[in-house]
Formats: sequence, C-alpha cells, structure tokens
Amino acid sequence: MSKFLIFMVLIFLTIIGFFAMENRETVILKIPFGASYEMPKIGLMLLSLSFGAFFVFLVFFIRDASNLINRLQLQKKHKKEEKIKDYYAKALNAIMRDKVTEAKEALQEILKEDPEHIDALIRLGDLSMKEEDYKTALKYYKKAYELDPKNIVPLFSLENVMEKMNENELALKYIEQIINLEPDSPIAHYKMRNILEKLEKWEDLIVLQKKILKIVPEYKKIEEEKKLVGYTYEYGRVSLESGDIEQAERVFSNLIKTAPDFVPAYLGMTEVIISKEGPEAAIEFLKRNYENLKSKILLIRLEDLLISMGDPKRLIQFYLKIINENPDDIELKFLLGRLYYRLEMVDDAIETLSSIDPAICSTAKLYCIKGYLYLRRNQIAKAVSEFKELCPENKISNLSYLCKECHSTFEEWTGRCSVCNTWNSFEVDLRGCEILK
Repeated sequence: MSKFLIFMVLIFLTIIGFFAMENRETVILKIPFGASYEMPKIGLMLLSLSFGAFFVFLVFFIRDASNLINRLQLQKKHKKEEKIKDYYAKALNAIMRDKVTEAKEALQEILKEDPEHIDALIRLGDLSMKEEDYKTALKYYKKAYELDPKNIVPLFSLENVMEKMNENELALKYIEQIINLEPDSPIAHYKMRNILEKLEKWEDLIVLQKKILKIVPEYKKIEEEKKLVGYTYEYGRVSLESGDIEQAERVFSNLIKTAPDFVPAYLGMTEVIISKEGPEAAIEFLKRNYENLKSKILLIRLEDLLISMGDPKRLIQFYLKIINENPDDIELKFLLGRLYYRLEMVDDAIETLSSIDPAICSTAKLYCIKGYLYLRRNQIAKAVSEFKELCPENKISNLSYLCKECHSTFEEWTGRCSVCNTWNSFEVDLRGCEILK
C-alpha cells in the first residue's frame, strides 16, 4: 500500500513539474495587514493545496482523536459497570445468606465507584433497617430520594422508616407524594390508610376509603365496603364521645339505613337516644331492633339499661316473651338464668339453667353458675369447691365475647375487634373459655 502511495505522489509531482514548465508567470500575493510577495502561479497552487491538505488532515486528526477518546471512555465505563455488577451480585448473594457485614462492604464498594447508585443506597438503608438503625437508614434513603425525587422506591422506604420511628405525620407526607406521582397506587392508599388509623383520623379515613373503593378490583369491593362502614362508625363514636350528639346521630342514622345488620351502629344510636330523649326511648329502640336483628348484644345492652333503672321485672317479662317465641334458643335461656343469678333469684335461676340440656350446651360458665347457686343452698359442697377453683365467683356474672372472624375472646364488648380489626364481628361467647385462663 505504501509503494502505491509513493508512486501516486511521484506522478502528482511530475504533473506539477510539467505545469510549472508551461506556466512561469508570477502573481503578487498580498497578506492581509502585511507585506506583498511576488511568487510563481504554480507556487500559489502548491501553497493552496498544502493548506487544504493540512486542513483536511487536521479535521480527520481531530475526528480520530475524538473517536479514540470516546472508545477509551466507553471501555472505562463498561469496566466500571461490570465492576459494579460484580459487587452488586456479591451484595445480593450476601443478603440472601444473611451476611450483613459482607453485603455492606460490597455495597460501599459500589458507592466508591458510583456515589449516585440509587439501588446500593436503598439496599444499605434496608440493611440498616434490619438492624433497627433507623437514623442511618434514613440517611441512605434521603440521599437516594434527593438523587431521584420522582422515584417512588425511596419514598416508600422513607415512609417505612418514619413509621418505625413513630413519625406518622412525616410518613403521611411521603405517602402523599407517592400518591401525587401514582394516583392509582393501591399500595400507597393502603399505607396511608394504616397511618390514618394509627392517628385515628376517622373523617379523613372515610374520604380515603371512598377513593380506595374506586381503584380496587371488583372481588375486593365487599371487604372494602365493610371497612368504610367501620370507619363511619368510628367517626360517629368519636363524635358521641366528644359531645357532638347531632353529628353522631346523623352518622349512626345513616349507618342503620345503609348497613342495617351493623349492630354497633344501633348501640351508638342507643346512647344518642339516651342523651336526647332519655332511657325509656332507648329501651323501646333496643326492644324493637332486637326483634329485627335477634342480636344478643342488643339484648345485653337492654339488660344493663333496665337494671340500672331498677326495673328488672320488665326485663324478665321481655326475656320470657322472647324465649316463648324461640323455645329452642339455648343462649336466651342461659342469659335469663344469668339474669336471675344477678338478681339473686336462686330458685328461678336453677330451674332455668337446669332446663338446658347438657348434651346441647355444656360450658364451664354454665356449670360454674349452677355450682354457686347450689352453694347458696348449701348443697354439694365438694362440687362447689371444685367450681371455685375453676372460676372465681366475681366473674360469674361477667360475659365474654367471641369474634366471629378470628375467634378471639374478650371480656368487654367493642365495636371493632382489636385482633383482626373487623367491625360488627362480636357475639356473646357462652363457652366460658376465659374463665379457664
């Protein structure tokens, strides 16, 4: 190739020589702002050609030099990326094997290569969270967020660490940012709901739950509608406790219309009626709605209300009436026997409780009540002694409640189960299991 180029150069010079022999005229070349020079035409041609060749050479030199620099930088970048990939794979492997120190070292090496590696920052934050080092985790998460404010992964991480630090208001702000970025994110809405529940912001929860109902799939709507009913009840309960009777009445009245089988709403309305119209109106309300719902919870509230008014006779008459209408309802007979026990009507209590077939209903509480009744008659002392060991007398008149959803038992009624967070799930528990604890 070089010989061919030399040959072409010689031919070119020969041609130039022939042109020089035939063109001996001179021209004057004037330099701008300088002197003038007289030179042969062929010399001017060669000079122009030289400048042109130099310019072309310079352009190609710059292009080739730029390409070389780009290739070197690309190679360096690829090497750096491969190095980061190796460290990241090593870190993930260490995390899988629960080698926290090893994982941290690999991730720190990544940050030495690339201080803005978001995934490494988040992983380091996660490892700090695992060690309950929330301040260090917060530092890594914040740096990742600052590098990419529109990335929801650091935002979720920041929300999580704020929750762990009991900074629920700050956690709520991060969730609001996530929802602004992704308005249809169910996870973000669920997290916001959890925080609002902790803060007991029931009115805000009602608004949020209505939004959730619009974005959840159809098969989840029934469950979410139950939550909306529950939050509405809590809002009514808080209104009642704070003395806003009118607001509580509106809430409970609306709940009774929209969720007629939601028992806590009736109990809330009972308290509203007591405050506005007095206990007599509340008694009629409970009687009427017991007939509709057959809820033992309403019956127990009616029992407490009538006893507090000193009118147990009317209560006994009501019990006898509903037992006559439902003779196979063992729970009603048990509750009447328990009422007789509370009123110290021993003979009536024994007669009522003895009418319960042990084959159908055999509970510790039933036997305990009967045992203490016989004790008051000075009978079967040894059996009564055993019953005393089984359950203290001061617990006999107490009822326990069973959550139908999670089967947890409680000594006091509440509108919402504290274990599974389900509303309207309590029923009277006649098994007496809590006595055995």
